[in-house]
Amino acid sequence: MPPLFQRPPGNSLPQAKDRWTPIYFEHGRIEVDDSSIKWIGADGLVCHLPVAALSCLLLGPGVSVTHAAVKACADSNTPLAWVGEDCLRFYAFGITPTHDNSNSRLHASVWADKKKHAAVGRRMFKWRFPEIEVEKYSIKELRGMEGIRVRALYGELGRRYGVTWKGRDYNTSNWCLADSVNRAISAANASLYAVTYAICSSMGFIPSLGFVHAAGTLPFVYDMADLYKHETSFPAAFEAVAQSSDCIEERVRLILKCKIEESRFLHRLPKALSELFVFDC
Repeated sequence: MPPLFQRPPGNSLPQAKDRWTPIYFEHGRIEVDDSSIKWIGADGLVCHLPVAALSCLLLGPGVSVTHAAVKACADSNTPLAWVGEDCLRFYAFGITPTHDNSNSRLHASVWADKKKHAAVGRRMFKWRFPEIEVEKYSIKELRGMEGIRVRALYGELGRRYGVTWKGRDYNTSNWCLADSVNRAISAANASLYAVTYAICSSMGFIPSLGFVHAAGTLPFVYDMADLYKHETSFPAAFEAVAQSSDCIEERVRLILKCKIEESRFLHRLPKALSELFVFDC
């Protein structure tokens, strides 16, 4: 008997920039259905998913996934990410096999080279501060400048959307203690991390080897996501709160999806990843 899911040829798989934005699921089951996979919701909804066209599947509470479905995602180079309710937490990810390890080897070699490591970190800050000569500042000083930039951006977004901003304050052990805008930022950032992880891993880069961030399991993902928060997750959070404080996490995901599409994030991030590791001989 032939397998339920036939592995597609590697050269037929769309690149990350051409895939759909991630889809979030909760309370249901994902299984293989002939040449694709399908979602069976607890409410009876059945939805067929073109697995090779998705950039990532975000699996929330109450989701079960069959072994065959996980294999189909791996064969299609489509990552899985396990997240908390409404994407408020990013728990784990499924490593997706790539068809070429050249980017992994390049990433590791640059990360291990002190001069190139620092150069990549400064390049990331240069993209944030194109008007200054980043070579004149230490990485620690540049981190301080970034903190000032982000705090100013929060204040600006608060004024733009008419949302009261008291500062970044949340408790990871009890999200309910945070105000609406802090919960919205956390939810939007977690979703953005999942999308960023999906693109980085599908291209063969190593999520655990960061150049600005060092802590945690996904420092490189945090490095790259930080470059786009100002036009994706941050404005999505403030816009969601400006509309209503009800169902804030669900609303911010929908707005974030629009921001990702408007900013052409799925097209720009793969290009940025390729440019990041280019060095003159």
